[in-house]
Amino acid sequence: MAARIEHLVTSGTFSLDGQVFDVDNNVWLLGDDDEVMVLDAPHDPDAIAAAVGDRTVTAIVCTHAHDDHVRCAPELAEQVSAPVLLHPDDRVLWDLVHSSREPDGALRDGMVLEVAGTQVHVLHTPGHAPGAVCLSVPDLGVVFSGDTLFSGGPGATGRSYSDYPTILSSIRTRLFALPPETRVLTGHGDETTVGAEAPSYDEWVRAAQ
Repeated sequence: MAARIEHLVTSGTFSLDGQVFDVDNNVWLLGDDDEVMVLDAPHDPDAIAAAVGDRTVTAIVCTHAHDDHVRCAPELAEQVSAPVLLHPDDRVLWDLVHSSREPDGALRDGMVLEVAGTQVHVLHTPGHAPGAVCLSVPDLGVVFSGDTLFSGGPGATGRSYSDYPTILSSIRTRLFALPPETRVLTGHGDETTVGAEAPSYDEWVRAAQ
């Protein structure tokens, strides 16, 4: 039996380059009644721990290291006795938030994680952040896109350590290679599908010119 997906929203702030914004973040849980993987750890570790309950947490997987996604990762890791996983290219952002606490493990492109008998494929998708990753779960027909792709377009690239042509390349080569019916479960806001977003790609390219 494949894992199921659970969802909660936490609220707080995002800070970078001297600016602070109020944000609502999606938190995704992937697992079954016995074990679960947490995708991102924003704002409210108690709420996330409550959603986990008494299940074993296999990992806290960070889609990238902007502070709204990882600020509570160490505290949550302590509460649920789980490792924090991050792509090494995002250490520059992680260290802005947690200078004295390293992630527990490294995500790599092509790595396959497993939870509740279900495989989770790590896709390195830089652009929004240098170490941004998306998590593809073919058995469930979903990809967790973090802040790489949203309903309506790519994630923001106007701040430090981001690049618009790079995020376009990541979306085209990694996410739009997935089946069009693939659900895209985002880091903020509503979900979408690969097929709903792909027709807009040329428009996004023109915006960069």
